[in-house]
Amino acid sequence: MPVSENAQSAEAIHRKLRAIAAVLLDPAATENERANAEALKMRLEKRLGQEATSGGTWADILFRLGRGVKQIKQSTSPPSPKGDWTDNAFRLGRMFRRGFKK
Repeated sequence: MPVSENAQSAEAIHRKLRAIAAVLLDPAATENERANAEALKMRLEKRLGQEATSGGTWADILFRLGRGVKQIKQSTSPPSPKGDWTDNAFRLGRMFRRGFKK
């Protein structure tokens, strides 16, 4: 499964390049077909190079995701301190609840 949309388009470009290579290797292809295939090949290779540099690798994407998750964890409110009155009220309520069950 591709990580990003850039990966999908890169795979599509690779498929097109394989098809163009088949045309170039075909002995029955005409000179015009070969010229068109060569021009298309150059454009696709140039586009593939641009997408490879701008998109990044899966490691870069996961690194950015990890940094985002870390920021989200840090931006939440800090946990309540231990030993405030709500902890004591909780323990007292639990003690009464257990007493009433018996």
